[in-house]
Amino acid sequence: MKTDWLIIGAGFTGATLAERIASQLGQKVLIVDKRDHIGGNSYDCYDEHGILIHKYGSHTFHTNSSMVWNYLSQFTSWRPYFHEVRVVIDGKKVPVPFNLNSIYALFPPKYAEKLEALLIDHFGYGVKVPILKLRESASGELSDLADFIYQNVFYKYTLKHWELDPEQLAPSVTARVPVYISRDNRYFQDTYQGLPKHGYTPMFNKMLKHPNIKVLLNTDYQEIIQEIDCKRMVYTGPIDEYFNYMHGQLPYRSMRFEFDTLDTEYHQEVGTVNYPHEYDYTRVLEQKHLTGQQSPKTTISYVYPETYTIGKNEPYYPIPRDENKERYRLYQAEADKIKDKVLFAGRLADYKYYNMDQAVARALTLFHNEIHK
Repeated sequence: MKTDWLIIGAGFTGATLAERIASQLGQKVLIVDKRDHIGGNSYDCYDEHGILIHKYGSHTFHTNSSMVWNYLSQFTSWRPYFHEVRVVIDGKKVPVPFNLNSIYALFPPKYAEKLEALLIDHFGYGVKVPILKLRESASGELSDLADFIYQNVFYKYTLKHWELDPEQLAPSVTARVPVYISRDNRYFQDTYQGLPKHGYTPMFNKMLKHPNIKVLLNTDYQEIIQEIDCKRMVYTGPIDEYFNYMHGQLPYRSMRFEFDTLDTEYHQEVGTVNYPHEYDYTRVLEQKHLTGQQSPKTTISYVYPETYTIGKNEPYYPIPRDENKERYRLYQAEADKIKDKVLFAGRLADYKYYNMDQAVARALTLFHNEIHK
């Protein structure tokens, strides 16, 4: 088969690049994916009970980039949605990121007032403070509060999710869920927030509905690569796999999802509830909060973190540690040698924890800087 571009992976990175190449350059694209669907980890579908579910964990779209929002808005209208998350502490569900409302839910009113005043005096109002910074800089009663939050919100959850202490991970990990000196319960404060009105999969279908794009699913590209005649290639899979693990395997964390449909309209008050201490799972997801779907039933999913094993499960999270970055740089050097033929982009190819908007931004930037010119 002859094509201008071969793109491996039909997630946000691959789909965005395929759409841009096809529509802006008028070139032919073949996009290949191992899975039986497009959309990567953002794939959604209706289960046997008619509930729209996110197959690989809840995906709430949020961004501060008007470029990314306007680009995707060509392919979908949006359902406004502000995500909220609760964490279970001492049997109570309180907002996370841990904020002033969390303090008042857990401590006596007078003591909560004192802690609020100390936090605002020390850091200011509306400020997000990484938990490790709070522990390092706080003293007295704020130090006690920092230790309480660290133990009850961050430590056990991080240990379950990563099988590593927070201090063993890059600061970017703990910075993702800071202590928020605010009464804003929203998980994100980005300018643009919402979900594709009819789902992620219909949005991806529109992105890839172009006469210059062909999609091949249920296919390992290595099985057909000898039969494809292409000018250039984009690879969004694991970069170490592409180079046959010549510098050793890059570590990832994986996840397992167990779904359960209940005869009740809603199971929990928000879309995500975290369980740092109880159970083997880290959180329970309920996508009806995200989608706004009306049904007397609801489907929830339990999220179990797992060690990634090649051929057994999916690589979800690159593990952000210095030694892993060093190993990735060895693969990046290999990729630079062949960049005139193969471009690497995406969470797995870049070995970076991208949010959805970051994956789209990476693809748009790559198209503008490397492909279009």
